Order: sequence, then structure tokens, then C-alpha cells
Amino acid sequence: MLYLRDVWVNWFEGEENGYNVCEFHEWRKDDFIELLDQVPITKIDSALFHYIENDLSDLPDALLEEVYQKAYVRKNNQRVQLEYCFIITDEKKSLVVDTMGYRIPIRKSRLIPRQEQLVFEMAEQLEMKSYPFYPKEETKEHHILSPEAELMRGLTRKERQLKQLLFMVLDQLHTTKNVAEVRYWCTEWMPEEYMRIQTMDFEEAWQALYNELKNGWSDGHYALCERLIKGQPYFEKIWELENGTHVN
Repeated sequence: MLYLRDVWVNWFEGEENGYNVCEFHEWRKDDFIELLDQVPITKIDSALFHYIENDLSDLPDALLEEVYQKAYVRKNNQRVQLEYCFIITDEKKSLVVDTMGYRIPIRKSRLIPRQEQLVFEMAEQLEMKSYPFYPKEETKEHHILSPEAELMRGLTRKERQLKQLLFMVLDQLHTTKNVAEVRYWCTEWMPEEYMRIQTMDFEEAWQALYNELKNGWSDGHYALCERLIKGQPYFEKIWELENGTHVN
């Protein structure tokens, strides 16, 4: 087994969608960057890589057994063993995983470019391991609070975070069943459809609004999100964290 030394990681915890495990160029100054002393590398096929990158399901037993207690982190000048921490690669992408002692990929991190290139070079010396795994029979279910990758493609980290905030507000709006309110926001987004919107019932109006907003990100999305969250402290806090400003 080969190991990568002095590995810089930026953990994203509890992320089931790979697009939320940010690439190095999207790391921020206030992210907590950790230095791992040594991490084992394993080469796997793209199907298993995708499963680990985009899910929070059980990892293959054979993989866990192979990497058990082979990673270390330095804490207070001591070398501390990590139970299940490892790097996976399919020679196209790479990912650092730490289960925090569980059997699911709780923490995930990208590598810095220089170290990722090193992983690809080292992977050429490794045999591809085939670990039996059992994905859920049904296709992974995406929903408004866990959007499919296509809806986030091409967006920056800030845009993805704000779009997920917008979806959270829309989801809350759906729970209100307030037809007047949802018609109002529909009209704000597409005023030219005012007459048609007034004939819609709640579900029709909400679905029309969601369908209009779900693709891409624009100044219009930004402005509507800012208005939708006003007066809702939890959402306003998320907005402030992403923008570094208070909602007016």
C-alpha cells in the first residue's frame, strides 16, 4: 500500500453530494485546514468512487479493513492514529475520506492540486481494487433540499450556497399552503404572467415558481432570495455568512 504524506485537507462534513465538497480553488481563508501526517491510497473503479463521493451509505467492509488505522494526524506533537481515513482515486478524480470511526464517509475533502497530481502518479503503481458494495436498488432520490448535480453545475461555491438557501426558503413556502403568498412571489418573478398566475391553485403556482427558479443562477435569483428571507432570522444568518453583510 502506498501513502501520501503531509496531506492538507479541508473537511466537509455530512455531505451526500460531491458538488458540496469544494475543490481547492474554492477553499476560503476561514475554512479549517488540517494537516494529516500520512494517508493510505487506494485505486478503485469509477462506480465505487461515485458512490462514495455522492452518498453517505455504508462503505465496503473490505475497504475499511484494508485502511484500518493506517492514517495518522499530528496533534500536540503526537502522532494520533485515525480509525478509517484514506484517499480514493479512479485516476480521474481523487477524494480524502474520514469516517470518524463509523462505517460511512462522514468527512470528505479534495486535495490541493500538487498532491492530487502526486496521487495520480502513485496510482499508476497500484492495482485497481475491486471492493464489493451494495448501492441502494433505487436511484438516489434527489429533492429540493438535495438537488441533483445538474442544477448546481457551473456555479461558484457562493452561488451554490445561496441557491440551496433559496431552495430551503421555497421548501418552507411550500409548507405554508398560502396561495396568496405564492402567487405574489410568482408574479414578482414573472409579472407578464400575472393574469394566468391568478387562476392557479397553490400547487400549480408553487411548482411554476420552482420550475422557473431551479435552473442556473442570476442577479434575479439573488434579489428574489434576498427578499424571500427577510424577517426570518435563521435564513438571514445563512445569507450574512455567505455575503458578509446584514440583510437591509
